[in-house]
Amino acid sequence: MSTKTIPIIAGVAGLCDGISAWIVDIWGVMHNGVAAFPEAVEACRRFRARGGTVLLLSNAPRPFPDVIKQLRHLGVADDAYDGGVTSGDVTRGLIGAVAGRSFLHIGPERDKGLFDGADVRTVGARDAEAILCSGLWDDTRETPDDYEELFKPLIARGLPMICANPDVKVERGNKLIWCAGALAQRYGAMGGDVTYAGKPYRPAYEQAFAEIARLRGTAVEPDAILAIGDGVETDIRGGCEVGLKTVMVASGVYLQEGLSPASLEALFGKRTFAPVAAMPSLTW
Repeated sequence: MSTKTIPIIAGVAGLCDGISAWIVDIWGVMHNGVAAFPEAVEACRRFRARGGTVLLLSNAPRPFPDVIKQLRHLGVADDAYDGGVTSGDVTRGLIGAVAGRSFLHIGPERDKGLFDGADVRTVGARDAEAILCSGLWDDTRETPDDYEELFKPLIARGLPMICANPDVKVERGNKLIWCAGALAQRYGAMGGDVTYAGKPYRPAYEQAFAEIARLRGTAVEPDAILAIGDGVETDIRGGCEVGLKTVMVASGVYLQEGLSPASLEALFGKRTFAPVAAMPSLTW
């Protein structure tokens, strides 16, 4: 796909005529895992002030009420958005569909809320009937290579994996860290069965559309929704595949050399999808 038609813009206001709602990624757009981006917070406020609805759609492997606590801690004010959906919310639905199973949980302790109220047990690898992967146990030092020996017998036994966060890497401050999506990719490449909860997969967007309709009191057509994110294979691919206009926000995950026509060509020149615009950060 030619990138000549992807403009690099300084602000998003010019794209908002006829737009009723935004679907906005959180990590990489609203904050970097350490602090909020003030310009992004203000942009969301200004869109809301003109009657727009801002729905945050995140691959965070936790229910949205838990994410709100982190948003406040990092400086993303409540008045910057109307609501949110996370891959954690989608994951809870997937867990509920297999009541009675025993799960091996791969991921940090803070994600165990995914199991709250579910009719399942968390067990060790030997007794597991399924796997829920929400991240690495220690993303400060581990890589997907550290999990291959764990995965081999699980795959041999045919254990399915639910991936609660399809992101492969995110920025935490100025560092790149591995996410659950990287482990799920490795599990699948080794022959394992993986179900993904979150972007770019349709169930996450269907839940987002339903939440926008609830917030506005009426359904909103896809051509009146703008999806904003920094993830090429999550935010941009996912939004495009469900018929949304998408805007790419530059981040160190994909654009380590910065945002330029050359970097956009490298990203989208051979892909079958592309954003309608790209910008250094979410700014009104």
